[in-house]
Amino acid sequence: EGIKEAVQTDKAPAALGPYSQAIKANNLLFVSGVLGLNPETGKFVSDNVEDQTEQVLKNMGEILKAGGASYSSVVKTTIIKSTKYTFCRFTRWVDVGVNKLADLKDFKKVNEIYDFPSPAPARSTYQVAALPLDAKVEIECIATL
Repeated sequence: EGIKEAVQTDKAPAALGPYSQAIKANNLLFVSGVLGLNPETGKFVSDNVEDQTEQVLKNMGEILKAGGASYSSVVKTTIIKSTKYTFCRFTRWVDVGVNKLADLKDFKKVNEIYDFPSPAPARSTYQVAALPLDAKVEIECIATL
């Protein structure tokens, strides 16, 4: 019928603009981009990309739960990273002009943090000039219900 329902939880940071934390539609849950903010303080957990990634995934987990989904039902994620910070640790390729050399230990660290149940969801990574509130990373996802 094309009915959609907004999902909202206080256990994750509130949306920064006129959008929902997530939307349920057609047996799917569309989770908006999530930042590494502490939901109680509204501040980043740290300036460290690994800490922000960990908090992003905690926040995402709370939104998934509020929407009746879980990490195991995630079918697609999109990682958005800022060029304002010189890191390239989410993928196995190096962004020319940002980092000429990638640290494989950092790949492993962030990919261990980004640990979804098997089979891992499809994933895209994009690089942008800046993210809201000067975040280092933002992740959005789609899950089945």
